[in-house]
Amino acid sequence: MCGIAGVFNFSESVESAEVKKMTDVMHYRGSDGEGNWVSNDKKLCLGHRRLSIIDLTERGAQPMHYLGRYTIVFNGELYNYKELRTELLKLGFQFQSDSDTEVILAAYHQYREKCLQQFDGMFAFALWDNEEKKLFCARDRFGEKPFFYQFEKENFFRFASEMKALLLNQKKTVNRRMLFNFMAYNVTQNPENQSETFFENVFKLEPSHYLIIDESGNAEKKRYWTIDPNKQINISLEEAEKRFQELFYRSVERRLRSDVPIGSSLSGGLDSSAVVCAINKVNRGNQNAQNTFSARFYDPDFDEGEYIDGIAAHIPINKYDVWMNEDVLFTDLQNVIYHVEEPLTSASPLAQWKVFQLAKEKKVTVLLDGQGADEILGGYLHFFRPYFTELYFSDKKEYKKQLNNYKKLRGFDFDPYSKFERRIKFGKLFNRLGRIRRKISTPGHLKFLNTEFLNQNKTNDLPFRVFNKLNDSLKFFSTEFGLEKLLTYADRNSMAFSRETRLPYLSHELVEFIFSLPNNMKIHDGWTKYILRKSMQDIIPEFITWRVNKLGYQPPIENWLKLPKAQQMASDAKDFLVEKNLIKNNCEITGREWMLINAAGFLKAFNL
Repeated sequence: MCGIAGVFNFSESVESAEVKKMTDVMHYRGSDGEGNWVSNDKKLCLGHRRLSIIDLTERGAQPMHYLGRYTIVFNGELYNYKELRTELLKLGFQFQSDSDTEVILAAYHQYREKCLQQFDGMFAFALWDNEEKKLFCARDRFGEKPFFYQFEKENFFRFASEMKALLLNQKKTVNRRMLFNFMAYNVTQNPENQSETFFENVFKLEPSHYLIIDESGNAEKKRYWTIDPNKQINISLEEAEKRFQELFYRSVERRLRSDVPIGSSLSGGLDSSAVVCAINKVNRGNQNAQNTFSARFYDPDFDEGEYIDGIAAHIPINKYDVWMNEDVLFTDLQNVIYHVEEPLTSASPLAQWKVFQLAKEKKVTVLLDGQGADEILGGYLHFFRPYFTELYFSDKKEYKKQLNNYKKLRGFDFDPYSKFERRIKFGKLFNRLGRIRRKISTPGHLKFLNTEFLNQNKTNDLPFRVFNKLNDSLKFFSTEFGLEKLLTYADRNSMAFSRETRLPYLSHELVEFIFSLPNNMKIHDGWTKYILRKSMQDIIPEFITWRVNKLGYQPPIENWLKLPKAQQMASDAKDFLVEKNLIKNNCEITGREWMLINAAGFLKAFNL
């Protein structure tokens, strides 16, 4: 886990001092070492900040060279590096270190771009081939690790782990389309163009993509992995449970590989509890209790302490809690925005920030976390609509049965003429009417925006999708929109404190298996994440396994925003945004406090 940067100039020499400034601005991403390398022709410089996790010796330092031909800067972890190393040794390769970085270099020499198919990991790297004079850049399947770049074909290619490293000594310009989508719809991604960021002329390499740049500035970008939502297997529930366990435990076990202290984030929900309990199971020969880190809230409606304590009573853990109140809004929010490099859509990153801060205080470098489970297993309530829509048009008898069980479990009481069922049965009509309505009039909830700003953007495609099949929806939220935002929070909050986060649910083998299962193993009788609950019910306390309510990692932000100090923050933010010609002077604050504070906070953080 590190910070990487580089400049590839196609016509002039590169100064290593420029790249050092880029890595210095991300010093927190790697406090254990740094290094720069300049090519013989002075056209390429690669820089690295090191956070030592695997092979703590100097042999694991970067930039790393291999066979007198390759040089790499790498950010992330290759979890299956031991298995790949064994295979490569059989093929005659030799290694000078015990690092996963050297395995990437050897694998690239053997398999070229197809090496990415071999990797189980989170990664962003740039690898120079001095023989072919090409820079090979790649990002992991889900976007756990960041890779930003600027590219002018006639001049240069520049990349870094964070945008602030690219924007040094440059005039910064906000991407108004992205800012509009945040202020209007509370989204920070553009599913129509995943490479867009909140800064003009700064792009991100999309997840599951690689990019090759040659010495003449020619570029080739390709997707190397995708999910087939239509691939289905014929399997019994019992067989599926066994296979899920095998894949999940293997993923957890691989993500425990570390030469530094390792622990877990524990929210009290199903996903993180499954990870913590799985660690206990695969570590049964280890007598040391694992360290867990949790965010706690004084408001009992948001605190999950009873579930966290339930895990502590169930298995041996060293439980560390950080108690949060409204002070985090006033003391930490602006720091989080600076590190995330975009406004926040919710307050959950504030809780995450405090958890990683606590982990640093306790000197635990690596934390496993439960992120990704909701997106791949249908954990959010909005997945019920495509699930029931698909069922309605394929098996009306099963539809009625599952809908009735859903109502009973969730405590809902609606009839066939309710909005929920109408949108299932007549979804296409509702969508068509919505598009027509948006074309002929401005929605009332957007009229607070400055007229010019609104007119520039109101005809943009909506950053939302409606799906009639569950797997299509799961694929969208796990690979195109939604999950990557959460992964951004995880990367930036952890790295701000020189910590690393690892996500067992994002093993691509596990994800591919889940997508191949029939829908009733993901959502069943009103239960979300059914195969996870069934597979893990023997190792997780029952009151967590079959828990209906879902709080998430959300602080009581609505209550905090009602406080006088927060109201003043929102009022000041409103005045700032009026001056920037983004909102109208008569804009109502109530209900918009979070948006106003974050939009203004982002613009101020980067002097936009």
